[in-house]
Amino acid sequence: MQSYSENQAAGGDDPRRLFAFNGGFFFQKRLRRILSLAGYELRFGRPSPEDLIAIWGNSPTAHRGHAMAQKTGASQLYVEDAFLRSLFPGRIGKEPPIGLMIDTTCPHFDPSQPSDLEKLLKHEPLDDTALLNRARGAIERLKQGHLTKYAAVDPHLQPPDPGYVLVIDQTRDDAAVTASGADKLRFQEMLVMAQEENPGARVLIKTHPETQHGARAGYYSASDTRDNVQLYTDPISPWVLLEGAISVYTVSSQLGFEAILAGHKPRIFGQPFYAGWELTQDEFPLYRRQRRLTRAQLFAAAMILYPTWYDPCRDGLCELEDSLEQLAALSRSWREDRNGWNAFGMRLWKRKPLQGFFGQHKALTFDKRKSPRPAMVWANKQGPEGATRVEDGFLRSRGLGAELVPPLSLVCDDLGIYYDPTRESRLERLITQRTNLRPDQLIRAERIIKSLKKQRVTKYNLGGTTFDLPKGHCILVPGQVEDDASILTGTTEITTNLDLLKATRAANPTARILYKPHPDVEAGLRKGRIAREEAEALADMVLDQADMASLLEQVDEVWTMTSLTGFEALVHGGKVTTLGAPFYAGWGLTDDLGEVPTRRAAQPTLEGLVHAALIDYPRYRDPVSGLPCSVEVALDRLASGEIPHPGWRNRLLSKLQGRFASYQSLWR
Repeated sequence: MQSYSENQAAGGDDPRRLFAFNGGFFFQKRLRRILSLAGYELRFGRPSPEDLIAIWGNSPTAHRGHAMAQKTGASQLYVEDAFLRSLFPGRIGKEPPIGLMIDTTCPHFDPSQPSDLEKLLKHEPLDDTALLNRARGAIERLKQGHLTKYAAVDPHLQPPDPGYVLVIDQTRDDAAVTASGADKLRFQEMLVMAQEENPGARVLIKTHPETQHGARAGYYSASDTRDNVQLYTDPISPWVLLEGAISVYTVSSQLGFEAILAGHKPRIFGQPFYAGWELTQDEFPLYRRQRRLTRAQLFAAAMILYPTWYDPCRDGLCELEDSLEQLAALSRSWREDRNGWNAFGMRLWKRKPLQGFFGQHKALTFDKRKSPRPAMVWANKQGPEGATRVEDGFLRSRGLGAELVPPLSLVCDDLGIYYDPTRESRLERLITQRTNLRPDQLIRAERIIKSLKKQRVTKYNLGGTTFDLPKGHCILVPGQVEDDASILTGTTEITTNLDLLKATRAANPTARILYKPHPDVEAGLRKGRIAREEAEALADMVLDQADMASLLEQVDEVWTMTSLTGFEALVHGGKVTTLGAPFYAGWGLTDDLGEVPTRRAAQPTLEGLVHAALIDYPRYRDPVSGLPCSVEVALDRLASGEIPHPGWRNRLLSKLQGRFASYQSLWR
């Protein structure tokens, strides 16, 4: 589905010529790129009557464009940041936007005439079930991810005790304020009304993010505080703040729109786009807005149909949901990394990839014993008490970690680590929480499962040899690295590949058993080799250098100790028997012959397990753009192979370590 602005631009194969008289249109690379993708070609010079003139909202330079339009007869095109923009305001973080609002009539915040957004809200049916379900899902995703226009908010900040009246400040002389005819007197009137209409209640004045950072003044200051009136400047999540409010007052802030989505009916002292649809209490109503809308309809028009969204990883226009997940990845990175990390147990070759993952906001330090920073440690290494443990994610790379290929995903666990069943991990909690999925979460997990199968993506994506398998019931037995931490912590009786093969054959005397050695073991880098004659005595086929994706499409079952192959087999719809306690065992999706923790009592669906393991738990980094990204972007990179090579140093080091495999502790 195209956004409204894309449909407006679509009039043929040739882009519309767009002239600008504001330097920002030419100097801001992201702005130029989004406009180009939306069908506009930026130009210098004098436009003709058939051309367009770009106007940035009500900026100080807007008069130049207005004057040129009057002289030439060219139409004007109004451009503004979308309602989800970046971590910080542009003046502070210097970040480019992830979306634009492109309007052929006037800025969305200007009530002097109906904007394209108002026309959508007034005339579009907004009754499509799929569209409204997308809107409802996206609203919940905003709340769950604590996402807002400037997403550098801390969801863990303790909110004030509930029961307060929320009064929303804005930046002085902001275009959205002046367009509504508001000024300081209007803000003072609003504050007085908030107190009079809520006698005895505490009043919280929420400052604007730009005011918090000192970039622009607001309409309120310390002089407006009283015993029951206070300024609130902490970077708290708006969704947390709105939850404790009993009433919301605003002139035209986006926070008023979010208040509607949070279930409030805010008191409005301006004429923003969201006023007039019977979802607000309007002090200055616009009588041309007579339609009654639901929250989902308002959101669908304002967030799905109207904006032009951009995916900075794939460098293309995208849907709202893609931008939501990109902003979620950026905000997770900021929230978890802004205080910096002090990392322990990190081999030298891993440090550069770790800086890419965790050092974008503050560079990592390594092994500083007295550092005040939070500590992280590689999962099987020794580190300070309470350190967050880090490991490779389940969609890792195209190539082996033992060959020093950097990962696309890493997991951080502040409770334990996923492969160690002796204590609870963060992943276990996430799986329990995903027992019941929202419709949008279910759809997303289903799409990921479909993509994994269609694009044949596994953990390492090595490719390899395909085999003609024997007829009959085929059981795949994936070999493992026998001194791997998942074996040491997650198995009891069956702890070697040979014992696993023996147990599988004993339980399945007539089945066709296929043994696939682990890639690290085949490469001579890790422990776990079975003598060829022993393997062939128990297995019908020994599949050297086999393509795992191809095998999972053909086999009927997988028997494993703790291998991730068991999880991948579940994704492919296969039956899985575990003889250890991998993270996916114990939830009712596998036949478990090992000792599985009794605390795993939840019964999630496969989609719930996939959502927890591939969406919630890992962090992903796009190897092309270098940005934090969603699982969908990582899947695309792994499937296409569009991944920069790790370089000659890693190739040389991996060859050297192959020659000195007995000294693997030096690099593992």
